[in-house]
Amino acid sequence: MAALCRVRHRWKRTNCIQLLTRNLTGTFDYDLVVIGGGSGGLACSKEAAQLGQKVAVLDYVEPSVKGTKWGIGGTCVNVGCIPKKLMHQAALLGTALKDAQKYGWQIPGPISHDWSTMAEAVQNHVRSLNWGHRVQLQDKEVKYLNVKGSLLDEHTVKGSTRTGKEVLSLTVLFPVLQIPGAVEHGITSDDIFWLKESPATPVAEMYVALECAGFLTGIGLETTVMVRSIPLRGFDQQMAGLVTDYMEAYGTKFSWRSVPKSVDKLSSGVLQVTWTDEQTGKDQRDTFDSVLWAVGRAPETKTLGLEKVGVKLNKESGKILVAADESTSVPNIYAFGDIGEGRPELTPTAIKAGKLLARRLAGQTNELMNYDNVATTVFTPLEYGCVGLSEEEAESRHGKDSIEVYHAFYKPLEFTVAERDASQCYIKVVCKRGGDQRILGLHFTGPNAGEVTQGFAMGFQCGATLTHLKETVGIHPTCAEELTKVNVSKRSGLDATVTGC
Repeated sequence: MAALCRVRHRWKRTNCIQLLTRNLTGTFDYDLVVIGGGSGGLACSKEAAQLGQKVAVLDYVEPSVKGTKWGIGGTCVNVGCIPKKLMHQAALLGTALKDAQKYGWQIPGPISHDWSTMAEAVQNHVRSLNWGHRVQLQDKEVKYLNVKGSLLDEHTVKGSTRTGKEVLSLTVLFPVLQIPGAVEHGITSDDIFWLKESPATPVAEMYVALECAGFLTGIGLETTVMVRSIPLRGFDQQMAGLVTDYMEAYGTKFSWRSVPKSVDKLSSGVLQVTWTDEQTGKDQRDTFDSVLWAVGRAPETKTLGLEKVGVKLNKESGKILVAADESTSVPNIYAFGDIGEGRPELTPTAIKAGKLLARRLAGQTNELMNYDNVATTVFTPLEYGCVGLSEEEAESRHGKDSIEVYHAFYKPLEFTVAERDASQCYIKVVCKRGGDQRILGLHFTGPNAGEVTQGFAMGFQCGATLTHLKETVGIHPTCAEELTKVNVSKRSGLDATVTGC
């Protein structure tokens, strides 16, 4: 997540505020200054430095309301993908321990989980990544400054230290909390990965809530997910339903179509959550030990001085309007990653977009970032991976009569001996109807969904068709091979349950 200026700068210190300014001769000391040391900003800065550019990175993290703070690396490294995947793995290991007994492993005594041991290990790994990023910047001679950045004009960036008078924020997305008591009594995904003690019984809401609720349930905590409208907005809704169905069977509770109104701390120390049940119109109350808000993030762009220098924003979302080459409405200023309007909020896209931008600015290429058909995975207890269009999007773009949907319910071999329910293990391949049946979307719920989807994603860059898929010889016995055998269409009405090998 970064806004960039392709200019040269000279550092000047005034009291506790650092200014990047042009000298009287009109020359500059930096070719590129990156505001924001997240995955994209770091990738761009290191790539530019390798291409001979003189680069500086400004990165500063404001502590959360609960005082949580972390190092360089952005959301993904510190409070997103990395700690989330590790805690998801902790939950999977808990399930594996239960399965192990069916496979003959003798496990004496009850199985229990220690939060502090897991949290310390995860946090230590994250800190090692923070250190690694700083070492890489030093090795590539990128100047790293732990200051807040804002724009004075199209060639000048101002940075302030913690004791400076300016109150600024980097181009990152922060959780949105607008409910009475939410800030005082709740935590966010910025906090949960840095807790030293178990969060006890949480109530959560929205997208990342499913991932957090999944691993919290998996390590033995009673967990409720409060859903305002639909789960996994923007994803294929049939697949989203399979994910939540599995989670309910897994032990996670759901409160559907519930809009939280307030959180109050009772004298006993527990938290009373009040919400409106939109199905009945009545208010409901219940008590929880912890409240985790996972309600999405809003961009913190207001204090960057963007409007002052003429950078145009989407007034509704607050994100920066960008062209295909990541340029903004002001020459020399670029934006990419989560902060760009219409861009996927995914680490790999920010990294690749940052590298390509650095290469274009250095005159090495004209290649633009391709944001189409980017694969992603939701790391819920039953993982969901997808690439391309959802069934709903395909119908909207091409018409229901112009698409063919092939699908299959399958049972992972690993589930058989363990006697695990595989009702939600499902494959969907959305194709253009007629001709070579170009694949528009591919969806998979099951073990290791990210690994499965990543492999098939490359086919989308090559114009994969249903014929290509069927001509691919599967690896046996795997879950991924079921994609190469899919042959039943929804339109046929035939049973899509896989039988035999």
